[in-house]
Amino acid sequence: MTPERRTFADIWMMVGTKFLPFADAASAQLPLGRLLRLSLFQVSVGMAMVLLTGTLNRVMIVELGVPAWLVALMVALPLVFAPMRALIGHKSDTHKSVLGWRRVPYIWFGSMFQFGGLALMPFALILLSGDSTGPAWIGHAGAAAAFLLVGAGIHTTQTAGLALASDLATEETRPRVVVLLYVMLLAGMFASSLIFGWLLQDFNTLTLIQVVQGAAVVTMALNVIALWKQEVRNPVITRPDRETPGFSETLARLMQDRATVRLLIASGLGAAAFSMQDVLLEPYGAEVLGMSVAGTTRLTALSAFGSLLGFAYCSSRLSDGGEPHRLAGTGAVAGAFAFALVVFANPAGSLAAFLLGAFLIGFGAGLFSVGTLTAIMAVARSHDSGIALGAWGAVTATATGMAVAFGGALRDIVSSLAESGQLGPALTGPAPGYGAVYHIEILLLFATLAVIGPLARHAIAPPKTPSTKFGLAAYPG
Repeated sequence: MTPERRTFADIWMMVGTKFLPFADAASAQLPLGRLLRLSLFQVSVGMAMVLLTGTLNRVMIVELGVPAWLVALMVALPLVFAPMRALIGHKSDTHKSVLGWRRVPYIWFGSMFQFGGLALMPFALILLSGDSTGPAWIGHAGAAAAFLLVGAGIHTTQTAGLALASDLATEETRPRVVVLLYVMLLAGMFASSLIFGWLLQDFNTLTLIQVVQGAAVVTMALNVIALWKQEVRNPVITRPDRETPGFSETLARLMQDRATVRLLIASGLGAAAFSMQDVLLEPYGAEVLGMSVAGTTRLTALSAFGSLLGFAYCSSRLSDGGEPHRLAGTGAVAGAFAFALVVFANPAGSLAAFLLGAFLIGFGAGLFSVGTLTAIMAVARSHDSGIALGAWGAVTATATGMAVAFGGALRDIVSSLAESGQLGPALTGPAPGYGAVYHIEILLLFATLAVIGPLARHAIAPPKTPSTKFGLAAYPG
């Protein structure tokens, strides 16, 4: 090779390492192509989440005329499996099989659950709407079974998939792998919401069946591609005759570490604090600040953009030796300031303050989620990764579901009291109901800081890993 060509090749290698997205997340045992392929399971999970909490939520209430309380009950059913994530993680740690796989069977069966639930769902929803001559209980039972299957699939696939990613990633690349998995979840939600909205513009029941069952097929395709040749077969660690500890014993051993218990408590409090307003931010902008439908729709994009920047900052700091508990605490501080801005926007009549608050909610949530997940992955190094990640997933998913339900109920109760004049002349209209939720979220974030603070103070920061400077290789997307 001539000196000129050698120089050009050297320059291109420097540029490629610095600016290729997620290049620094790869390692010798987990190359970039394999890592991106593995992350497709998060895309399928994001797509299912959009269907359950967004597209089908609206279709059931508006187009199919299903009562709102029944819709809320059906959407909440998948949370039944959230506390079981720790058990799922433990089972994938201790799975016995002559094939030598631990994570693959659980991701596969989780994918099958998702497929079965989505395949059944459109017919069950049509029966649920009353468009049938049969008994009503068939529609209720079918819809419940469909939502339960999808929920079981989401929790099983995501728990085993995160455990597999933790197994494959090195200690140095783990923070960037975490960021990539979160970005792929957001990408799946964003892309699927646009596609579903476009396909269901002219709604009819045939289109609904095609869209939801098409999502079932895409789910299986994505997850099969994600699984292909990812986990190395090791019959020694899965041999049927080996002794394995029980779930209670393993969980008790995990909970013996007070720092781990404190981290899980902080993760639950923070998840509840950031998610309590999930279904209230857009109505608040419309009812209290008079925003248009188009304006409130952009709030989701604004929060998502904040989350992406939070992921980027977290990835950069972790790669430079940043401490994950401290980053999670920074996210909680940003969230408290964000909710204060949202509350302040009403008396000040400031739309700018509200938009900045919506952006910072996403930014703080991004920092907090990546920081706590990175911290629990560090715990997984000294325990089986499945039980540690499953416990974290169980705590955060359960806290999120309970917080969303509590936030909606609290808003309705306080708003009803305000409209009837029982809170006094100073607290009237719709604002007090939303304000009560946002103030509780601020209190929860301060409680989160109190719990996670000692971990940030005493934790030993990981050594600075050799990495390129923070560029697009660290920027999520």
